[in-house]
Amino acid sequence: MRILIRYFFRALRVVLTPFLLLGDKLTTPKSMERDPAEQARVDAETAHLALYQFPACPFCIKSRRAIRRLGLNIELRNAQHEGEHRDALLEGGGKVQVPCLRIAHPDDRVEWLYESADIVRYLEDRFGETDRKTTA
Repeated sequence: MRILIRYFFRALRVVLTPFLLLGDKLTTPKSMERDPAEQARVDAETAHLALYQFPACPFCIKSRRAIRRLGLNIELRNAQHEGEHRDALLEGGGKVQVPCLRIAHPDDRVEWLYESADIVRYLEDRFGETDRKTTA
């Protein structure tokens, strides 16, 4: 019975994956606009960030949409299959769970942030429009 359930969910994933990816492409949010100097500053800060993700994972899609909406240039690393990125996620973060944001701090400390809601909150707090609202 267990194997039957496993194959059912695998088949369901195979059927739903193209729809998830198509929906993500068709509903891509518009990126926020910044002046060139501000965008250069943000790009320099995001150079130390990487998102470990699976392409069709709904929680990863949520994180990628926040990245696009905020206009961030964050490297996306596919950790779905065996390989360099999956190994780095397991070694550094301690588990193969996605999405996971790798944050390299200036003091050479590396932080691994799991959970899509936490990742989105971190990105919005750090790169969102709150700075503009307080200065305007």
